[in-house]
Amino acid sequence: MEAMEIREGLFRVPASLPKVDRHAEAGERVYQGFIHLIKRVFQLQGLKVTIVGAENIPQFGGALMACNHTGYYDFIFAGAAPYMRGHRLTRFLAKKEIFDIPVVKWLLKPMKHVPVDRAAGAGAINSAVEHLQSGRLVALFPEATISRSFELREFKNGAARIAHQARVPLIPMVVWGSQRIWTKGGVKHLGRSNTPVYVRVGQAIEVTGDWDKDTRTLKQTMSELLDQVRADYAAEYGPFDNGLEWMPAALGGSAPTLEEANRMDEAERAARQQAREDKALYRAHRATAKEERKIAKRVKKAWRRLRRDN
Repeated sequence: MEAMEIREGLFRVPASLPKVDRHAEAGERVYQGFIHLIKRVFQLQGLKVTIVGAENIPQFGGALMACNHTGYYDFIFAGAAPYMRGHRLTRFLAKKEIFDIPVVKWLLKPMKHVPVDRAAGAGAINSAVEHLQSGRLVALFPEATISRSFELREFKNGAARIAHQARVPLIPMVVWGSQRIWTKGGVKHLGRSNTPVYVRVGQAIEVTGDWDKDTRTLKQTMSELLDQVRADYAAEYGPFDNGLEWMPAALGGSAPTLEEANRMDEAERAARQQAREDKALYRAHRATAKEERKIAKRVKKAWRRLRRDN
């Protein structure tokens, strides 16, 4: 492995990574303040974050980054690589429901993240394109949700569509180790876990305008990056015992296979849909009952008036 060094008091990067002047985004106080807080949290947790390939992220101008998704910290680690390029900031596409939480919305809105309404995705695409064409960095998770298997799920073609429409580089990126900290259905390790995390950024892939073809190319590239990251991770921090919950089944772990994870996700989606329908039905019943009470009250009042008049 080439010589490495610590930068920003936390991130381990190749010593050959060029040191660049701070980007104008370094002046965004809310977002930069959030990053300062997160860095402090990481230091308290003892996280060891290695970033390789940050030079593939442009120092200036827009670019779309596509990252795998294995844990709830992924958006932070994915944003760490651009941060090595003069404190550049990343605007993430995130589901609209997150923005509906008042406290979270108060934080995300000034950070200029992009809400995604899955029922009307065109609006999110247009917003992402506007960000990119204005020279910002945007990131998304092509899998659209956390992969319980820690393997790459089926990709949506949004990344290829956005990059082609905005005429910006499409940059593949992978994170490994995030699932050890906090993942869907897993045990949280939010204390001082000293967990190592790897981030690897690949070279931009060529976008042709054929969304399905470009999406296949993106997934293949990210799969190769993921294999490399896993090998580097195991070489430095392994060997690992069999049966670990954060390790894919194909590598001897106890995580569900991709097929099992897909079935679990489908069951979860069905349960959420049923819960939404039950909630809507409950509200409808309550509204009907309320209306019936109003009618009964009016009838009773009219009856009393009639008796009084007679």
